[in-house]
Amino acid sequence: MSSIPVPVVLAGARGHGRWHVENIRRLQDKGLVRLVGICELTPLTEEEFGGELPEQSADFAALLDSTRARVAVICTPIPTHTDLALIAAERGVHLLLEKPPAPSYAEFRRMADGVAAAGVVCQIGFQSLGSHAVPAIRKLLAEGAIGEIVGVGGAGAWARAESYYRRAPWAGKRRLNGVDVVDGVLTNPLAHTVATGLALLGTTRAEDVTGIETELLRANDIESDDTSCVRVSTPRGPVTVAATLCAEEAGEPYVVVHGHSGRITYWYKLDRVLVQRADHGPQESEYGRTDLLENLVEHLTTGAALLVEPDATGAFMKVVEAIRLAADPAQLPADAWYFLPDEDRRVVRGIDGLVVAAADSLALYSELGAS
Repeated sequence: MSSIPVPVVLAGARGHGRWHVENIRRLQDKGLVRLVGICELTPLTEEEFGGELPEQSADFAALLDSTRARVAVICTPIPTHTDLALIAAERGVHLLLEKPPAPSYAEFRRMADGVAAAGVVCQIGFQSLGSHAVPAIRKLLAEGAIGEIVGVGGAGAWARAESYYRRAPWAGKRRLNGVDVVDGVLTNPLAHTVATGLALLGTTRAEDVTGIETELLRANDIESDDTSCVRVSTPRGPVTVAATLCAEEAGEPYVVVHGHSGRITYWYKLDRVLVQRADHGPQESEYGRTDLLENLVEHLTTGAALLVEPDATGAFMKVVEAIRLAADPAQLPADAWYFLPDEDRRVVRGIDGLVVAAADSLALYSELGAS
């Protein structure tokens, strides 16, 4: 057990790390945490940070030692996650580890087993799994609200400029300098769609996965995939997720549970749920959300249940592994996409409709007649 405010070190304060800076400030204002250190290869300036800086160092281990941190938030490139997590674990420092937790199942197991052996707590940063909508939907399913479950579909249609793949050396890579990265649409930007779909069925552990089919494609000039779909077989039904970063019109990603007598749609970034079932009018609800760092602090100080332990992402990591081992993504032919110069991005023709159709029918792109 720790007393509050809990001293926190943040590894990776640029890019998505800026979100963590603001979240830590929010929890600091509530008296729950205290930011005592930032680990960055190039130190932040006060102007960049937006205020007086805590201690900074490019040496993560030394920073944990000098600050006597109790929690580390790791928001660094995917291939660094396991080593940094184990450095913290060796020092008894608890973790919030950004998703995806690792670029391969072997690295994931090395991290999870090492953390468990060290006796520290690790929360994986799938923020959507902190939504109160997730247990509410599970309760509806258990009560038979939409009848026998057929399966879960997921749809993610986002738009990313070509510059998105130039933001970091590892962006859009499958491997970099001989090390796995696996930065694809399903494993990183729209990873929540996969993890949330699995969570709604309660099939989150590695042993819940009985088969995985993938179709990996790319319109952009990258190694990895930007337009893909996956179907995960589980004892409770399939989870089929279709996603793209080359949407015609970017939209809110969602997952939809199909039952014999209805469906439940969950827009996970909005915490919004729509229940549609036979003999009932549509019911729409919005839910609150528990922040995962706040939950980690509550776990350490009051014993509250941890929301996203490593093993609760085992099924997701099986998907990452299947994508890692799959053949390199197929380059879409030039007539399958077009370029929007004003937005500096490539658009796959008809992809928005295909993404929706895949989530609706639990079918892969090829089964929907896509060339």
